[in-house]
Amino acid sequence: MWESLLIAAAFGGLGIIMTALGYKLFDLIETKIDFAAEIKNGNIAAAIVIGAFLMGICFIIGRTVGS
Repeated sequence: MWESLLIAAAFGGLGIIMTALGYKLFDLIETKIDFAAEIKNGNIAAAIVIGAFLMGICFIIGRTVGS
């Protein structure tokens, strides 16, 4: 049981790290818009774009790590 929990925690941590790296890579590639500043200014459209991007990255990572 503890082994399964440890493996699940390791894959969860790996997924979080990969998601953060994916966001940073996207932020480096997309130089026209500063998404963090736009979200701080209350731009809901920018928040939706980032949310959709993160959901897509998490789905891809989950399918890759989980298989």
